[in-house]
Amino acid sequence: MQRSALVQHLNSYLKTEEIEDVSNNGLQVEGAAEVHSVAFAVDGCQAAIEAAIAAGAQMLIVHHGLFWGRPLPLAGPHRRRVKALLDADCSLYAVHLPLDGHPEVGNNVELARQLGLKVTGSFSDVGVEARAPSGLTLSALVEQIEAELRVRPRVQGCGPEMVRRVAIMSGRVPREIARAAEAGCDTLITGEPLHDVYHDPAEYGINVIFAGHYATEKVGLQALARHLETTFGLETTFIDLPTGL
Repeated sequence: MQRSALVQHLNSYLKTEEIEDVSNNGLQVEGAAEVHSVAFAVDGCQAAIEAAIAAGAQMLIVHHGLFWGRPLPLAGPHRRRVKALLDADCSLYAVHLPLDGHPEVGNNVELARQLGLKVTGSFSDVGVEARAPSGLTLSALVEQIEAELRVRPRVQGCGPEMVRRVAIMSGRVPREIARAAEAGCDTLITGEPLHDVYHDPAEYGINVIFAGHYATEKVGLQALARHLETTFGLETTFIDLPTGL
């Protein structure tokens, strides 16, 4: 399909203009006019770019792009990334917060779906609040996360063992611990921990499951890939480059 049509669909479907974000969401590097194959990766790093080119993709869609709202000289690794894309005629499309909060393919709704949690509303800016099935324990929820995301989460089990109301916010947002507790949630699922709020789970009496920044932010891209496959029949490839963080 035409690159311009694909970009237009992505901008509209993901509502990239409606969410304030430090990321320059949308087409960041323009490549081939025709797109038949799309690669997906969490980070717009050199390894992801090279893997996308090797897979024959005409576009790489990432969560963490190359441009973040400030001028950045085309020098060093940044130059090499952009040059590799231009030399291969491969576009780069970035979608950050709009993907976190998307109601169909977002990281947070997709995490809820994979874990069997029923979304009941929004949480903070782009997160979701969900209801746990009857009888779900914290230990069982952690086991589900391990199985679905293939990670070993860090858990601060400072709330009840029986899980009922869960806030989900992918990535690195540990400052949402207080907000989740104040919203009446007994458990928060997020990505990375932060030393500054280490004591918050105990002081607010809430369970916090840190499932990893990377692991909690790959699921939306995988859901977006399925959307493009079914909607346009595009070939897709997910480039898995876990950071362990």
